[in-house]
Amino acid sequence: MLWVLAQSNTSAGEDIGAVIVILVYLAILVLVIAGLWKLFTKAGQPGWACLIPIYNIYILLKIVGRPWWWLILMFIPIVSLVAGIVVILDLAKSFGKGVGFAIGMILLGFIFIPVLGFGNAQYQGPAAAR
Repeated sequence: MLWVLAQSNTSAGEDIGAVIVILVYLAILVLVIAGLWKLFTKAGQPGWACLIPIYNIYILLKIVGRPWWWLILMFIPIVSLVAGIVVILDLAKSFGKGVGFAIGMILLGFIFIPVLGFGNAQYQGPAAAR
């Protein structure tokens, strides 16, 4: 019985495909984390803060100039979507980017976050405070 359970129904090609998908996923994840780290550093915040769940949202709210209680909005199901979009719009404006860049961050964040972090965009202060 154990011999039957130990057999695999996948071929070697499927295993290699899964490994490639996992490696690509991890590479994208590392790139996004590095981009966020650089983005936080550009804004004068500690880069390591992007690694701490919930705290990273608090720091992001400080970067864009929103009050701390917006963190509570991030836990309300539908409201969090709207608040998140507003924060991303403010983040793009805080770095001198427009609405088009913000839409790119919303739809393709894994591309636009590293571009914002490693690109030549400079932090111009909290957009929501203006």
